[in-house]
Amino acid sequence: QVQLVESGGGLVQPGGSLRLSCAASGIIFSIYTMAWYRQAPGKQRELVAAISSGGSTNYADSVLGRFTISRDNAKNTVYLQMNSLKPEDTAVYYCNAQNIFTRTEYWGQGTQVTVSS
Repeated sequence: QVQLVESGGGLVQPGGSLRLSCAASGIIFSIYTMAWYRQAPGKQRELVAAISSGGSTNYADSVLGRFTISRDNAKNTVYLQMNSLKPEDTAVYYCNAQNIFTRTEYWGQGTQVTVSS
């Protein structure tokens, strides 16, 4: 059974930081491209950042320079370090795992991030 379990969300003031974690089980983590998506109320889910099995990364323009995605294959965990948070970063953040060869993908349950004073 595949599980992606996110943690680390919460309420933070503008300019603050949070680190999200996503622990995976039931997959060969090292071969999956891992990504973080987010969905704000009334908006479509959007890609925030992704990291390939080889460690290549890409980011949405809106978070470039503020967010950093990383992975620890020994711990089957992907992280999203979020700095200089803005109110527009408020959303539910979802972890995604994709096998680029089989196109199989899995989603976590989501974690709420709220940026507000």
